[in-house]
Order: sequence, then C-alpha cells, then structure tokens
Amino acid sequence: MTTSPVRLGIIGLGAQGSMYAKLLTDGAIPNMTLGAIADVDDAKKQKAAELYPEVPFFDDHLSLIESGTVDAVVTTVPHYLHPQMGIDALSRGIHALVEKPAGVYTAQVRELLDYAASKPELSFAIMFNQRNNPLYRRLKEIVDAGEIGAIRRTNWIITTWWRPQGYYDQSAWRATWGGEGGGVLVNQAPHQLDLWQWICGVPKSVYAKVAYGFRRDIAVEDEVTAVVDYGDGATGTFITATHDLVGTDRFEILGEQGKIVVEGSKTATVTRLIKPERELSDAMKAEDVVKLFMGEIDPAELYTTETIEFDSAWGQQHAGVLENFAANIIDGTPLLAPGADGINGVRLANAIHLSSWTGREVPLDFDEDEYLRELNARIRAEGQFAEQH
Repeated sequence: MTTSPVRLGIIGLGAQGSMYAKLLTDGAIPNMTLGAIADVDDAKKQKAAELYPEVPFFDDHLSLIESGTVDAVVTTVPHYLHPQMGIDALSRGIHALVEKPAGVYTAQVRELLDYAASKPELSFAIMFNQRNNPLYRRLKEIVDAGEIGAIRRTNWIITTWWRPQGYYDQSAWRATWGGEGGGVLVNQAPHQLDLWQWICGVPKSVYAKVAYGFRRDIAVEDEVTAVVDYGDGATGTFITATHDLVGTDRFEILGEQGKIVVEGSKTATVTRLIKPERELSDAMKAEDVVKLFMGEIDPAELYTTETIEFDSAWGQQHAGVLENFAANIIDGTPLLAPGADGINGVRLANAIHLSSWTGREVPLDFDEDEYLRELNARIRAEGQFAEQH
C-alpha cells in the first residue's frame, strides 16, 4: 500500500495525457497528484514547462519511472507501447494504469498480464472509463442479477466514430498496421468491445466481414460487421464504422425474460417479462393471439417497462477510474477495471481481424502465432515499421 496522495506519472503528454494532467492539477482526483511527466517530443517538454513548471519532466519513460518522483504511472502512448511500459513500471515497483487498448495483439498483452500476476502487491489497471458510466454499471447489475433471464441475442451498432480523411493524414503512424495496429477496432471502439463482453459475456467464436480502406485512404479497417456465437444458440452482432457522418449508437440485449435497448449510450429501456417468453408462448391460446394483435390485451399482463437515464459529465468517467486506481493503491479498494480484463477486447478484435483475413469462423482461443504472422505480413507490405515479435 502507498500513503496518500498517490503521485501519478503521465507518460505521453498528448490529448489524453493533457486531460489527465489538468484533472490532477485542478484537484479533481481525490488522493492523487501529478508527480511527473515524460515525453520524447521536445515540443511537449516546452508545453509542460509552461503549464506545469513545478512538475518534473523527463525525456523518456524509464527516467520517470526510476526518478523516485512517482508511485504510479499511466501510459498515454501509442498502443504497441502499452505492454512493455506496463512491465517496465511494475518491474521497478511502480503501480501501472495502461490506456486502452492494453496492446495490439494478445501475445504481447498476455506477457504483460503474466508479469503483473507475479507482482500482486502492485496495482495494475486499465483505463476502461466507460465502466464508470452509471448507465452501463446499472445494466450490468440487471443482467448479472438475471432480471432479463439468460441472454439469447445481442446487437450493438456503434457508428458514431466519423473521422474525415484529414484525421488520418495528421500523423504518419495513424491508421497503419505497423504504427497503430489497426483501425476502428483498436482506436475508436475498444470501449464498446469491452462493455459488450463485460455485460454480456465472452463469446466462443466470431465470423466477420471487414472492409479495409473502404471509404478512407488508409490500410486498416474502417467498416466492421461481426457475428459472434456465445454457445447454446445465443448470438450477437457488432457493427462499427468511421464513415457514417450522422452515426448510430444502439445496443440491444434480448434475454429469455426481457430486453434492454440503449440509445446513444444515454437512455436505456428495460422490459421485464412477467414470465419467461417460452412460458408466455406456451400458455397463449389462439383466441389470445387475436386479442394481442387487436390490442385488446393490456401489455401490463405480459411485461413491465422501465426507462433508465443518468447524467454523466465530460471527464467524470476518466476521473472516476483514476480515483478508483488511487483507492486501490492506498487501501485495496477493488478495481473497477482490473488490468487483466484488458486482454478481452484485444482478443476479440484480433479474432475479428483473423476471421476477415482467412474467411473462416474463428474461435476466441485462436492460434496467436497465426495472428501475428498475418499481422506482420501487413506490416511488411507497408514497408514503414519494424515487424512485431
């Protein structure tokens, strides 16, 4: 355990790192302060000197980790770097919070998880800030309590990620296999891939149709349609894209005794059947069917409906994860987003890629070496970055 306040080191002063630095210096995170900043970019060094002149600045993450100025770090850096930086921190007795995704491919994430497991005295978390969204926390409680029965089907259409070509052109590493490791699945949609599995469970297999450079001049995916199999006849679909200007965010969970429909990640309609659907079906006579279709049966005889809506201020969810991380370090408060959960979204994204590359249904326990071979073939074709190992 570490005494309060926890001194957090921010590795990477980009958009996300800058937001955390502001939250910390504004005093928005109980029991946590800004201990130090590290970035390899000289321009970020100048920015830090202007905004946070009292905060130590380091030119690389190892210097920060070994400086004695921090108790914990957060890795706001390109995706490929998260696993090694997490290991570098934990190996030196520093608590680690990695940004999403935990990595690009499961083999490197598993290495981080295995190492973290050997350091149980240290806190290891991932920035799944949407788990701190009160709406999704409530929906998980409803599903876990069996209020809508066993899940039979799930659907998430999340196409609110519109990105113009200029977004991709701003950095040479963006939307490349070697620099970013993928497109919408690893950049925009990891939170939904996490929430989908956090609430509904991890599927057994996936079949996907994915378009690469479909509506943008990029090498990676900008359109995804995936069908998952949970076993026992239950299925799910996940659709995402970066070229839908108006976008849709609609999440449905159909259970044996109810249904949840979420619109815009803000409002959920929860329908709870009076009895399991099969029992209602078996008990309904032909004349009852006529009455139902004629609107002569009161819906209250079949189900109840509840609308759930929460206000969630910008930055509040990130702040909540940081606050929870600090509490875990100080007194062992359970983590909202344990680092070990970070592999789930990466594994599903990898399986979706592999299915589209091979044209077959892929189990979630796919061959990690096969995935890495396929990934490296695409990195080689780009000719800009080193292959992964």
